[in-house]
Amino acid sequence: MMDISECIRGMLGYKESLGFSRRTYESFLIDFRRYFSGAGHTEFTAGTVLPWCERRDTETPEGFRRRVTPLRELSKYMYAMGYADYVVPTSIFPVTHRSTPYIFTDSELKGLFAESDREPYCRASPCRHLIIPVIYRLIYFCGLRPNEGRELKRSDFCYKNKTLYIRKNKAHRERLIPMADDVAIMCQEYLEKSMAVFPDTEYLFPSPTGEPYQKRWLADTFRRLWDASKPAGNNAKVRVYLLRHRYATAMFMKWLNENADLNAMLPYLSAYMGHACFSDTAYYIHLMPEKLLASDAVDWEKLNALIPEAEDEE
Repeated sequence: MMDISECIRGMLGYKESLGFSRRTYESFLIDFRRYFSGAGHTEFTAGTVLPWCERRDTETPEGFRRRVTPLRELSKYMYAMGYADYVVPTSIFPVTHRSTPYIFTDSELKGLFAESDREPYCRASPCRHLIIPVIYRLIYFCGLRPNEGRELKRSDFCYKNKTLYIRKNKAHRERLIPMADDVAIMCQEYLEKSMAVFPDTEYLFPSPTGEPYQKRWLADTFRRLWDASKPAGNNAKVRVYLLRHRYATAMFMKWLNENADLNAMLPYLSAYMGHACFSDTAYYIHLMPEKLLASDAVDWEKLNALIPEAEDEE
């Protein structure tokens, strides 16, 4: 007879072996196990599973998706292991829609980075004028999530190997990513200067307390730079995360210009950006200029099947 507790333990162990954190799934699966065992169920079928999948009165669409996704992953594991013949279908998830993010132009990025270079010295925050020109460039040129850049430690940067170690992120996965030579040189020069000012901190971009700057500071500073550098009449609402969007679209455009197969390149970019699913990376293809629509580099039938409607990942 199937033991749901054993199945959950096996699935969590499998996910951990792939680099995922059990915290992503465990609390939701414990709640499901409580329901399943409490109802006296012994078979994993649509009839025994779907009642738990009904959306609760207090749940948002995204909250519902977050709760039921671990169960779908469990059902896929159980099906693969031969413990069940039923897989929770994606059709039960509510359709949500992404808003189309603003994509910076090359000239807008140049203007924004030039403005960051003009940051004055601040006695109360003696590293700030060194940090601001580097942190936003690093987030952009390495395609980082804002918190990944903000929370970097000095030991995460290796100039010799030109790599960045990204600690557990939104997907609860760690990764080691290569850096371009000029980006590594920029970081090394910054590190030498910042260590002379602030030697007793482990963080790459320390606030005056020695801890990482808060999310609010990173966002407010970015909007200040944008307001000072944006073209006249441009009222776009921007946020730091748009640098990551711009990085992904820039990589796809580079590969398109090189006549590369974007479907084949997708797994590489997905791993570099730390996405849990290829669909999160493939989404960026839909943000490309219209000339992409006529390109043979994209198998739209494959991609449209791959990309779900989902909210922004920030």
